Amino acid sequence: MDTIPNLSEPESSRSIIVGRQDWSGVAVRLLQGVVYQDDHAVAWETLLNSHAELKNYFATIGLSVIVDEVNAMAYLRQNDEPIEGTAETSLPRLFRRQPLSYEQTLLCVLLREELRQFEENDVQNERCIVQQVNLLSVWQAFFPDSSDTVKLNRTLNATLRKLEELRFVKQFEKDPPSWEVCRILKARLPLEELENLRKTLLAEVSKKQMRQSFDRPSLSPLSHEE
Repeated sequence: MDTIPNLSEPESSRSIIVGRQDWSGVAVRLLQGVVYQDDHAVAWETLLNSHAELKNYFATIGLSVIVDEVNAMAYLRQNDEPIEGTAETSLPRLFRRQPLSYEQTLLCVLLREELRQFEENDVQNERCIVQQVNLLSVWQAFFPDSSDTVKLNRTLNATLRKLEELRFVKQFEKDPPSWEVCRILKARLPLEELENLRKTLLAEVSKKQMRQSFDRPSLSPLSHEE
């Protein structure tokens, strides 16, 4: 028996729905975060083949699909173009902007530098893996007024967990703890901005060292401890 088509839906609507089924899973992954080729090879291939459809789909809700084929990743970016003649954007923000704390900013800079060195020097490994103990030795240099290594490591670990929530890092191994630096950090922190932030952080360390040399109370204007 022949199947009777559903005449309540226009043919064009049915074809759009059928076509969307091919890339709907990729759309969901993009809403969840970054899509990496090495993590989701099938989804990546679908994304490349359906880039135009995904671009048009997300444009209706004020989002751009950024496909970085060099770094094999794709993600969404909020469009901030204002309504003509006003200072307001046409759509409310889907992605909330959350300012980072001093510790989180510092760690992003350190990890971004690790990623830069990895890409320049390591030609054997595909992923940038950082040992937490090695990261701690660099982390300590930015807190010259604290000699409590256990406390500094605890702060470092808590900050790593926060960046994990933001999908900037992923825990690679638990014992000994190591972390994979995610490539999305390159998009969030370009080299030019990295250099500016590094200069600011080094200037802050110099101020702390000067205060310490004069036996003055330690002040931390960029951060506070919980």
